[in-house]
Amino acid sequence: MAFAGRRIWIIGASAGIGAALARALARQGARLILSARDGDALELLSAECGGAQALPLDLGRPETLATAVAQLALKMQLDAIICTAALYNPSRVAEIDPTQAEAMVRVNLLGMIEVARLCPPLLRDGGQLVLFGSVAGYIGLPGGQPYSATKAAVNNLAETLATELAPRVTVKLVCPGFVQTRLTARNTFTMPAIITAEQAAEAVLRGMQRRRFEIHFPRRFTWAMKLVRVLPYALSLRLLRRLS
Repeated sequence: MAFAGRRIWIIGASAGIGAALARALARQGARLILSARDGDALELLSAECGGAQALPLDLGRPETLATAVAQLALKMQLDAIICTAALYNPSRVAEIDPTQAEAMVRVNLLGMIEVARLCPPLLRDGGQLVLFGSVAGYIGLPGGQPYSATKAAVNNLAETLATELAPRVTVKLVCPGFVQTRLTARNTFTMPAIITAEQAAEAVLRGMQRRRFEIHFPRRFTWAMKLVRVLPYALSLRLLRRLS
């Protein structure tokens, strides 16, 4: 996909990888619709991106997504929809805050399901639906709950959609490793192979121009995690206990 002139909707655009994607796509001449909870941040980013349309919504409130979809359905067909939105507050299982866990499930999983349910009709034939899972969803990591569980579910959801929506819509699953954002700034451990949001955005755009289903990066880290995932549990759980 060449991006010049393409209509692309980014959900979760106000910060992190979403904002980096908006800037990168604007430089390439894409016509953007930008959504997130933070309306003020969206307005600033929209001005920075050559007057992109700001369309605030909150995936934790599904009615706001439905309203946005209804507005867009009256105006245009889209070439791609990219959903990066997620909440992040990992913890050990015994230390989970139930309120925060519920919010993460509502946004990261149920919100993504609503995107999967409502958004594909907005796409032209051959359009792309790009969903952000995570390397954290490959295998249960110590201290990673409930975030890792929601991302494992999103990975599974994208796999399902890749067959259900084919051939009219192309589904892409993005599985980042560690990326420098305000969310990962909460981590208190050394993050291996960490990259910038701008590097992550470049990797996503390259992946959207290729045929592969999964876009994962940085590969020196993600391939190692894929290897752990395919090991017998007797080996993989032993390795993960060392991390714990």
